[in-house]
Amino acid sequence: MSPRKPADCADLAQVRVEIDRVDNALVDLIGERFGYVERAWQIKLQQKAEANVPWRNQQVIDKVRARGLEKGVPPDLCEALWRQMIGWFIQYEEEKLKDELEAKARRP
Repeated sequence: MSPRKPADCADLAQVRVEIDRVDNALVDLIGERFGYVERAWQIKLQQKAEANVPWRNQQVIDKVRARGLEKGVPPDLCEALWRQMIGWFIQYEEEKLKDELEAKARRP
């Protein structure tokens, strides 16, 4: 069954089906993004780089705000969601880097 446009939903049940479809797609895309974050911390470990790169964080925020505006999505919503996601991913990378560096220090 092909997706319905919001205006083509006749009732809440149809709206909920479409929201669930979109949520599934979002989780799939976040999973894909997570794979790149997983690779990023590994490369950062090799390069002895920090997990948090403020200029890059701001670059991403600026891009998603612009994309939100382009697509009719409130830019503040996009920024809030991405700041939360970026914060979580930075914390994840910091933990992975710390764990790996500690493991290396324990090796003979």
